[in-house]
Amino acid sequence: MNPPSPVPPGRRAVLQARDLCFSWPGRALFSHWSADLPTGLSWVRGDDGSGKSTLLRLLAGQLPLDQGELQIHGIDLRDAPAAYRAQVFFTEPRTAAFDTLTPVQYFDAQRLHHPAFDAQTLDRLVDGLALREQLGKQLFMLSTGSRRKVFLAAAFASGAALTLLDMPFAALDKASIACVMALLHDAARHKERAWLVADYAAPDGLPLASMIALG
Repeated sequence: MNPPSPVPPGRRAVLQARDLCFSWPGRALFSHWSADLPTGLSWVRGDDGSGKSTLLRLLAGQLPLDQGELQIHGIDLRDAPAAYRAQVFFTEPRTAAFDTLTPVQYFDAQRLHHPAFDAQTLDRLVDGLALREQLGKQLFMLSTGSRRKVFLAAAFASGAALTLLDMPFAALDKASIACVMALLHDAARHKERAWLVADYAAPDGLPLASMIALG
């Protein structure tokens, strides 16, 4: 696995990962990996089974590290797990944890978790991603694409210091893909927040602050 490039000039590190180790039974994925993730848009790319989703879950504090340290703006996951996780937005797109909630209830839960959650941004994204007619339905009733759009709307409205997105274009219609691309272009210019996207490859034309390549 290749680490990200150094933090570019004019940007600062949001997340610091030091000496990360993690293995699934019988398979080591990450061994003594360190990186500084800068503000703006970064990408982790790799084939199926390379560990893209696992890396996001580790950085979100949803999987226990075998070894290593994670900090966001000096907040250490080991010492202050709740404060660390409050700085991160990540909803695993295949999760069933929110199935009984409506999108409105899911958004309310994210608003409580993320102090900088922006209701105005969310309202714009509900329209931009064509979610208005889905707001009263429970998530298990929605199509795969609509569920993913609910999670994406919350991600970009969260105001989190670090936002993690796993294959954000999967199951989306063309209009929604265009909307997400515009949001990612905005994210790339941000000087305070960091986004890390996991997918097979980054679309052409997106200005990336750093790239992580998984073998």
